[in-house]
Amino acid sequence: MTLTLAKISKTAFLIVLVLTVSAGIAQARPVSSGTTTVTLSSDFLGALGSLGITAGTILPTSLTGADVNFPVVSGALDLKSAKGEIIHSGGLTLTKGSTSLRIQSFTIDTTGASPVLTGLAVVNNSLVGRIVLFDITLPQGFKVPVKLTNNVLLDLTQVGVTLNAGAAATLNSVFGTNAFVGGFNIGTARVTALFQP
Repeated sequence: MTLTLAKISKTAFLIVLVLTVSAGIAQARPVSSGTTTVTLSSDFLGALGSLGITAGTILPTSLTGADVNFPVVSGALDLKSAKGEIIHSGGLTLTKGSTSLRIQSFTIDTTGASPVLTGLAVVNNSLVGRIVLFDITLPQGFKVPVKLTNNVLLDLTQVGVTLNAGAAATLNSVFGTNAFVGGFNIGTARVTALFQP
């Protein structure tokens, strides 16, 4: 069988493509478990109190003092680029009178231009959809490629969490206020994630 130059070039391209995709897959590590703990700022807790909004949790999320713990259940992270998603169970409730907002199934998403935390929003039992809730600031000194402790553990502290402008607009609409603004300090987070070997 005679191979033409076009066929050789096409074959070479496919080989390079397969090797490139394979290399990318090799870097993406599945997440198996972990916890994200957010220490809510006094400013945020004070704002909720002044507006008469009560915060609660959706199991298995727990609230102890100002610390909210969200179990990590799955996800994947490309260690070379730090692009990926870390998925949580549970969530938060915000209630004022007969109005309730549930935000749940939080996902830390670093696949876009800036890291964010998204969640499913449900208002008075009607699904709004998945929205960007918080903007995330990675800690100083964070570098790529990501280094895991014992090749399995990611432990990030002092992760900044601020209210996304779109989420602020949603909160204002739901609770009939203009108190929420983009960039409002929600608190700081510690993200611990165990990766499959």
